[in-house]
Amino acid sequence: MQIRSRLYVFLLLVPVFFSCSAQKYIPFPYAFEKSIEADSAAVVTAHPLATRVGISILRRGGNAVDAAIAVHFALAVVYPQAGNIGGGGFLIYRDSAGRTAALDFREKAPAAATETMYQDSAGNVLPEKSRFGVFACGIPGSVDGMWEAHKKYGSLPWADLLAPAILLADKGYQITEKEAQQLSEEKVNFIRYTRMVPVFVKMHAWETGDWLIQKDLATTLRRIASRGRDGFYEGPTASLIEYEMKKQNGLITLEDLKNYNSVWRTPVEFDWRGLHIISMPPPSSGGILLQQMLGMLGDADLKGMGFHSPAAVHLMVEAERRAYADRAMHMGDADFWDVPLDTLVSPHYLARRMADFNPDQATASTNVEAGVIKTSEETTHYSIVDAHGNAVSVTTTLNDSYGSRVVVSGAGFLLNNEMDDFSAKPGAPNLYGAIGGKANAVAPRKRPLSSMTPTIVTRDGRLALVVGTPGGTTIPTSVYQVILNVFEFDLPLDSAVHSKRFHHQWLPDKIQVEEGVFPEAVTLKLEEIGHVVAPRDPIGRVEAILCEPNGKLRAVADTRGDDSAGGY
Repeated sequence: MQIRSRLYVFLLLVPVFFSCSAQKYIPFPYAFEKSIEADSAAVVTAHPLATRVGISILRRGGNAVDAAIAVHFALAVVYPQAGNIGGGGFLIYRDSAGRTAALDFREKAPAAATETMYQDSAGNVLPEKSRFGVFACGIPGSVDGMWEAHKKYGSLPWADLLAPAILLADKGYQITEKEAQQLSEEKVNFIRYTRMVPVFVKMHAWETGDWLIQKDLATTLRRIASRGRDGFYEGPTASLIEYEMKKQNGLITLEDLKNYNSVWRTPVEFDWRGLHIISMPPPSSGGILLQQMLGMLGDADLKGMGFHSPAAVHLMVEAERRAYADRAMHMGDADFWDVPLDTLVSPHYLARRMADFNPDQATASTNVEAGVIKTSEETTHYSIVDAHGNAVSVTTTLNDSYGSRVVVSGAGFLLNNEMDDFSAKPGAPNLYGAIGGKANAVAPRKRPLSSMTPTIVTRDGRLALVVGTPGGTTIPTSVYQVILNVFEFDLPLDSAVHSKRFHHQWLPDKIQVEEGVFPEAVTLKLEEIGHVVAPRDPIGRVEAILCEPNGKLRAVADTRGDDSAGGY
C-alpha cells in the first residue's frame, strides 16, 4: 500500500481546493443542494464541504470507498459534533457485481471497564458519568475502520484521500449558522471537560461565517496520512490520548489503542416484497430491527391504507414496539453475547410476535415483553454511488453531540461518549431512553449495542437505494419509514426523505412525532385507540441516493440540517 504523501500535487488537481489562501479556496456561504439528479455518481453528506470532497475524489477516478474515506476525514474537520476520528461506526458496501460486505469499526470498552462502573456503591445509576468526560470514552475505531476499508477496496493512495481534510483543518473554513449556534452552546462543556481550552471555544459567541482553523487536528491528520493506522493508535497521537486519560482519571491506555481492531462481518440480508435489503448485523441492532419491523407488517396493504393514515401508522408503530422490546432483551455484541439472530427474524417468530395485534386498539408497552427464545443522537451518515455502480453506506458517531466534550489536548479532536450505549444497569435508560439488559452490559473490550442502520436496497439484482441517518434509537425507524415511503407509498425520494417522521421504541410508551407530522384528525384517532402522541425535536437527517428507472441517480440531503447532495 502506498502511504507516501502526494499532498501538494493532489491539491493542484482538485478544483475546489485550488488555492491555499484561506480567504479564497472555498466560496461562502455554501450552496446546500438538497436534491440533485446525476448521470454517473452521487454523494450525500452532512456538510456541503464534505460532499464536495467526495465528488472531487470520484471525478479523479477514485471509487466509492475512496470517496467514503475522504468524506470521513473531511467530516472530522467540518462537522465536529459528529464527524470524527475519535469515534466509530459501520460501513455497508455493495460492488457493481453484487458482492456485499459489512465493516464494524464500532468503539470498544477499555480493558479496565467493569459491569458496574456507572453505578454508585448502592447500585444507583450515575448517568452523567457515562455521558461526559474521559470516563465516558470508548476506544475509537474510525481510523482503523477507514484503514481496513482502504486495504480491501481502496484504489487511490491513502495520503491523497486525507489531503482535503488536512487542508480544511490547516487553512480553516467558515462555519454555518447552525454550527455557530452549537459551538456557542457547548462552550461551558468544552472548558469543563478538556484540560486546555480548545479551538472550539471563543471569548465571544460564534457567528455565521467565522473561520474555524484547527492546526492541532491538521498535525494529527498528517501523522495518519504518513503512517496509516499507526499514526493514530501508536506514536505521538496515542500518547496524547493516554496523557489526556491519565490527567482526568480515564481508562483508555496505550495498550487499548494498539490492540483495537475493526471487524469485517456478514451483513444482514433479506428479501421483502421484491426488494433485497442489505444492512448491519450486531453489534448494531439496526439490520435486525429493520427486518423485524418490515416482516411484522405481514401482507398488509399499506398503500391502500394511505400514507400517514391512522391505520398505517398504528400498524407500523405496533411493529416498532415489539421489535424494540426484543432489542432490549436479546441484542448486544455478538462476540460476547449469543444473539439469536435466526430466530428473531424468522417468519414464524414474527407472526407470533404480532398475534395479539389489534387493529382497533394500541397495545400497552407494559403488556409487551421480549419474545421468549431458548438459547448517539448525534451521529452522521453519508451515502455514495460511484460511476461503476459501487455503493457505500456509512454511519459514524461520537454518540451525543460533540461526544464526551473531551478534546485531546495537542491533537485537536473530540473523543466519543459511546460507553453510554451500554446498559449501565439492567432496565436503566440511556441517553436516548433505550432500555437494555445483560446482553448489553459493560465488559472489557466489548462493543456497545448500536442503532446505526447503514442500508443498501436492490431490486431485480440492480442497485435501488442507498440510505442511512443519524438519530440514536430513531435511526432504524427512520430508515424503515423511508423504505416504506419510497417502495410502498410510492413517494418521490425528495418527499420520502423530507416528510415528517414518527418513532416508537417500546419504552417510553409513546409515539414520538415531529411537529406537523399528522393532521389533527389522525392524531385524535391514534389517541382514541390508546396511543400517546408526544411532539419532539426533528428526527434524524437522512442521506439517500435512489437509482431511478431512467438510469439517473437521484440524491437527496435532509432539510433538517446543513446536509448537501452532489453528483455528476
